[in-house]
Amino acid sequence: MPASDFEPVHGVLLLDKPLGLSSSHALQRVRRMLGAAKGGHTGALDPLATGMLPLCFGEATKLAGVLLGERKVYHAVCRLGQVTRTDDAESEVICERPLPDLDDASITALLQQFVGRISQVPPIYSALKQQGQPLYRRARRGEAVQAPQRQVEVHALRLLQRHEDRLMLEVECGAGFYVRALARDLGERLGCGGHLAALRRLWVAPFQEQPMIELDTLEQILRHDGREILRAQLRPIEEVMPQWPRWMLSAAESLMISQGRALIAPRTAAPGPCLLLDPGGRALAMAEVLDGRFRVSRGFHWGQDKG
Repeated sequence: MPASDFEPVHGVLLLDKPLGLSSSHALQRVRRMLGAAKGGHTGALDPLATGMLPLCFGEATKLAGVLLGERKVYHAVCRLGQVTRTDDAESEVICERPLPDLDDASITALLQQFVGRISQVPPIYSALKQQGQPLYRRARRGEAVQAPQRQVEVHALRLLQRHEDRLMLEVECGAGFYVRALARDLGERLGCGGHLAALRRLWVAPFQEQPMIELDTLEQILRHDGREILRAQLRPIEEVMPQWPRWMLSAAESLMISQGRALIAPRTAAPGPCLLLDPGGRALAMAEVLDGRFRVSRGFHWGQDKG
């Protein structure tokens, strides 16, 4: 599409990302369908992963930093006895080892060692940057790469099913956690090695138990009902924001905020993040109550939009 065909379109779409498509490619396909001038995703999924990928368009891209820190839940299949170069099924098997005797009780006990605030070494084939370059590029060039250990949060880890050399797990974690690294580390603790065979993200907070939409469905809506109906699938910022306190401002107060002027918060406003709304109930700014005032962190500028 020529650049002139893209317009300001605002909102969030919960895509059910298909297998084999990168998060960036999925985003660009949806952006072209919507004719959205600006877009971004939160919490990338590898091509071999499926499931919830929140896509943000227009002013909603300002939510990315907020949503990236939210909890996520995955269903993961870990294959034991095989080690791969990328810690998942995307690369060849480089080592095979026999499986130990396994039972559900011992596996469940081992899983609990990975719950809480833990140290994790990310896969070297990852987008983390070192010396200004993604680790995977350096690894593919054959350079010696050492991924830095870092602290991550695992809220819950549960064995759903065990079948021969495969474990199906439910993982609830925070930002920065690599399920591939978990599969690798579980295999090492068991002495047989392992890799991630399949991964599906069920939800990203604050979108628990909310429906996703598939690419094929979006294409059908565009083909049969048109772009305006397709854009109606977007969720407004006010709907998808975390459960922060919300303050509706008067027209005069809204003008003060939009002009970058200080605004005294009500005495009942507790310190911390909040969402400021204009008299029509539309998001005006993300702010923080500090020292009795609303201090804006990000403002929303709608203009003559289509979303």
